[in-house]
Amino acid sequence: MFGIKKSVFALISVLVCSILMAGCGGGQQSGTRATQVKAMNVLQQDTPLTHVYAGQIVGTDEVNIQSRVSGNIVEKYVQGGQLVTAGQPLYRIDDRQYRSAVLQAQATLAQSEATLNNARMDLSRYEQLYADAAISEQTLTTQRAQVSAYEAAAAANAALLRQAQENLDDTTVYAPMTGQLSVNDVGVGTFVSAGTTTLVSMGTSNPIYAQFSLSENEYLNFVEQAAQQSGIGGVIVQLTLSNGSKYPLTGHIATADRALATNTGTLTLKALFDNPDGLLLPGMFARVSLIGDTIPNALLVPERAVQQLLGKSFVMVVGDGNKAAARTVTLGDKVGSYYVIKDGIDASDIVVVEGLTTLQEGGDLAVTMVTPDEMGFSIDGDDSDFNTRALTPAE
Repeated sequence: MFGIKKSVFALISVLVCSILMAGCGGGQQSGTRATQVKAMNVLQQDTPLTHVYAGQIVGTDEVNIQSRVSGNIVEKYVQGGQLVTAGQPLYRIDDRQYRSAVLQAQATLAQSEATLNNARMDLSRYEQLYADAAISEQTLTTQRAQVSAYEAAAAANAALLRQAQENLDDTTVYAPMTGQLSVNDVGVGTFVSAGTTTLVSMGTSNPIYAQFSLSENEYLNFVEQAAQQSGIGGVIVQLTLSNGSKYPLTGHIATADRALATNTGTLTLKALFDNPDGLLLPGMFARVSLIGDTIPNALLVPERAVQQLLGKSFVMVVGDGNKAAARTVTLGDKVGSYYVIKDGIDASDIVVVEGLTTLQEGGDLAVTMVTPDEMGFSIDGDDSDFNTRALTPAE
């Protein structure tokens, strides 16, 4: 009996100790320090749908200028990088052999024309003799055939003269259009081969293209959006240059490829921009922004505030008593640094934008309110330093 009482007393002692320890633990939990976070108000404003893609500036017309005749460059009328007008002389090729060819062709033509004239006079006499029955019909027919042969020879020699003259004319190379020459050009004394050697390349830069690519889904969404803006040509296009500045003039979609690229699955488009000051140069990188319809009173939260788990998106908001509260949200379009939120929050909410990694729902928060400018958030797009190595076509 005494042993049973002793066992019960021991069990009660263990339970009491457990309760006391639990009480001590609860006291420690209540004293846990609040998590330091940065938060900001949900933005509510009229928001144009903007989609940004990596792009590159390309000239509207890019050509490699090659000579039609071979020879040594003896004169150069321009300098690399120079602006030229259509028809302006650029180079002169040694023309001595081509002048000789013209003289030879002229002499050959003159000889064939003299032979033709003599044959025609003989034919006239033969026709009179035939009329007087002084020669046979066969003789007359033979003479007529000779005249036809001499006419053909004269025509062939005339064509050879025209070709020789064209070759002589082609010893001077002219600008095919108005534009700017590249700095890589051949010098005087260089031997150039007809249709092979590039003397200089040139292109036009006003207007100029910004080329970019869309994935298949992006293209389908783009067409759907464009249908609400008077077609593809009605979509407003803006450029952000490599230093983060905005190009002051807007452009429009000018052309699109006829099919998706087989290796990337993307569609190439070109937007046309006026370039009166020549600021845009072929080869430059830029961000191409397609400006769509405006959503009135859109609710916006920063992209970095959105967490995703098991196919659902949620944000942490500052709840009553500075407690963390999770809100499941429905995402709309991404605009710059933000997501448009279709459902799940309202304009009065405060969302956590920094300190999310250790945050748990219901946890105490030590909140520091920040502004979009302080966090570097922008509706217009990414304003961080431009890194051309990170630019890849949209996928």
